[in-house]
Amino acid sequence: MKKFEKERVLLAVAGPVIALIAAVALTSVVLLASGKSPIEPYSLMFEQATYSDIQVLIINQAGMYYLAALAVAVGFRMNLFNIGVDGQYRLAAMATAVVGAHVALPAPLQIPLLILVAMLTGAFWAGIAGILKTTRGVSEVVATIMLNAIATSVIGYMTLTENFGVPVGNNQTTGEMSKSGWFPGISMGESGEIYGFVVIAALAGVLYWLILNRTRFGFDLRATGASESAAAASGVNAKRMVLSAMLISGAVAGLAGMPILLGDVHTYSLSFPTGLGFTGITIALLGRNNPVGIAFAALLIAFLDKASPALDYATPVAYDKEIAVIMQGLIVIAVVVSYEAVRRWGLRRQQQRVGEELAAAARAKGKGNGNNDTVKEVAAR
Repeated sequence: MKKFEKERVLLAVAGPVIALIAAVALTSVVLLASGKSPIEPYSLMFEQATYSDIQVLIINQAGMYYLAALAVAVGFRMNLFNIGVDGQYRLAAMATAVVGAHVALPAPLQIPLLILVAMLTGAFWAGIAGILKTTRGVSEVVATIMLNAIATSVIGYMTLTENFGVPVGNNQTTGEMSKSGWFPGISMGESGEIYGFVVIAALAGVLYWLILNRTRFGFDLRATGASESAAAASGVNAKRMVLSAMLISGAVAGLAGMPILLGDVHTYSLSFPTGLGFTGITIALLGRNNPVGIAFAALLIAFLDKASPALDYATPVAYDKEIAVIMQGLIVIAVVVSYEAVRRWGLRRQQQRVGEELAAAARAKGKGNGNNDTVKEVAAR
């Protein structure tokens, strides 16, 4: 039993480790091909990670990545590919910023209201794809890609000056939110401030694990993702689970923009971060949809983002900070390849183990029959 548990742990760790090693190796080949050192960029980035202000930036960015990856992971566990997290989180951030700028309640009411608005907006936008899939059989991949484009247009329309837009210099914003809706952070002195919403992100990870692994709903969701026909045979409504998974995924996606919105910028503008949802896909894959694995993956990708700008200022030879982007892309490719290789290896090991157990049972049965024959011979004499 202990040997089996060790193999399970090995399989869980092998995929991400192989992917990271492969990504580093391939990135080093790219550096060598360009005539630059394959080691110095890594040492420069690791040096950046020792500075407390960079550490604060990494944690803040990782909090946003973590929520986006959790949203993707919910869909993955249901065998759904929610590519629309980016549109869902941006639309939710815009709607929350508008409400926060026009509603001023006491902080104990304002902050929960804004969080609720973000979750409902994200769930609504993801729910459209869920309804299309369950009623018309439209692939959630196609639906969410189209909804991303529509979300961008809706945001552009809503932030026009004649609607909810407030021009600030060359930027178009939704106006500053009421201070009662600002989420308090954790001061790190001169190093900056860690977003207080990072704590909410961590709690969301705990809740994700509890629901998926300790509730009947989580079991039904995982069972439906594994086999809709088998789940239906046990009385699970597959269509309802698909819609529920999309709604939950969208609700979590709606929270992804809250750390920076409530903890820093306090308005939605043209400079609001984009691409968060697509990065979340990488992180969910690398973390194998496990909340702890996703946390480490989010920190890794955030580290690459925040430490790579130092490469532009390296002396005597500057490196392109796009090296970090190349590495992220290679991680995605390596993850897919390594996970498939590990899966096949695990399947072969399982087949081998079953064969060994059957052989051992056959030998034991043969010995038993031999002993019985001996007893019969003695009795006959």
